Amino acid sequence: MHIYDSVKKTKLPFEPIVPHKASIYVCGPTVYDDAHLGHARSSLSFDLLARTLKALGYEVTMGKNFTDIDDKIIKKVQATGESLEQITTHYINSYKEDMRVLGVGDADIEPKATDSLEAIESMIKGLIDKDIAYVVSSGDVYFDTSKDSNYGTISHQVGEDEDNQSRVEHNSQKRNPKDFALWKACASKDDICFEMSFSNGRPGWHIECSAMIEKHFKGNDKFSIDIHGGGADLLFPHHENEASQSRCATGHELSKYWMHNGFVNINGEKMSKSLGNSFFVKDALKVYDGEILRNYLISVHYRNDFNFNEEDLLNSKKRLDRLYRLKKRVIPTKASKPNIAFQKDVSKAMKDDLNISVALARVEQMISQTNDRLDENPKDKGLKKETLANIEFIDKLLGIGGQEPFSYFQIGIDKQTKTKIEALIEARDSAKKEKDYRKSDTIRDELSSMGIAIMDTANGTVWEKI
Repeated sequence: MHIYDSVKKTKLPFEPIVPHKASIYVCGPTVYDDAHLGHARSSLSFDLLARTLKALGYEVTMGKNFTDIDDKIIKKVQATGESLEQITTHYINSYKEDMRVLGVGDADIEPKATDSLEAIESMIKGLIDKDIAYVVSSGDVYFDTSKDSNYGTISHQVGEDEDNQSRVEHNSQKRNPKDFALWKACASKDDICFEMSFSNGRPGWHIECSAMIEKHFKGNDKFSIDIHGGGADLLFPHHENEASQSRCATGHELSKYWMHNGFVNINGEKMSKSLGNSFFVKDALKVYDGEILRNYLISVHYRNDFNFNEEDLLNSKKRLDRLYRLKKRVIPTKASKPNIAFQKDVSKAMKDDLNISVALARVEQMISQTNDRLDENPKDKGLKKETLANIEFIDKLLGIGGQEPFSYFQIGIDKQTKTKIEALIEARDSAKKEKDYRKSDTIRDELSSMGIAIMDTANGTVWEKI
């Protein structure tokens, strides 16, 4: 397995801290609103990574945090009158449900900032004791970036934008303009704060990830985890600051490899809430099935920016339709084993820094070749069993192709219409038993006029949306 390291800016062989095990930490959402397509892109990128590593025999431990204390969350509390826990629990559950519909399961470790305060306090106190962090008169605690000679080596850039650096207002008591907040003291009676030895307040943005990683992952004397991931926008300042404070707190590097996924653009414009084009996953799922959306969002290499537009999505759906039409041709049967050459080719592509384009091209080739062979010999049971095994392999590795094919082609039909269709099919079956073929044909024509195709099988009549 080779992965692209964002720090070294090259592909590197994956050599984990512990042989045959892979520890991954991905920055999760700040839970004050519904998940958007940027969240989905990141989640799917690292889901593919985890699936690939598991397919290669690694024991994978995935961690993903939830930032559940933040300025935006506090504003939501003040605006709604609901408690911090009510708001964050709602949006955590909402995020996890959206991801499940996209085929992304829960992470193995899902820490929240408010559940990690003891670890956060311990790390901050250790940095204060080393005079690498310092408390100012307001009670804020800052990290002294001048104490880390390697500051800037993660992102290869060092900025002085206070809003980016710490998400707090400028403080003239900082030793250096680049210093960032580890802890923010209470600003008013309306603030939400926690009591610590240095002041009442709440954690800065960066410290929570470092503390969570040290709490939940063992690592070794060189690195805490194998892979740290997130969106490209997190490389600086978030990951730079994480790496720096962890390096100074522990004496070793935070992560052996750093991986970042590209941005999401909507019709060519970078997705941004400030631009008013933040496309929520929930909105997309009202129109598109989760697997169709997943298939589209994974179709572009994770490091490239993704341009979301409806035309490309519909073209992506047509390719997924082809996979399900093939699956329909080979069921009902039991899977045997995947074709060795096919499995090897797809795995080889994914081992090359998740080269999804090559992997999907090989899937397309398999579909075309199998259809040609089935056209020549429709009753080839061995081929059908191997093909079903190929599709099960695709589902396990890429997360597509796992649905029952006739159900897949019923996507987009509302419950009321489904009830009507099934009643018509039942009436047609009765007419056939009574040898009333004119009525049977009339019902078939009515279904056809509704855009519904039916097929009589040994297991009964099945239908799909044309």
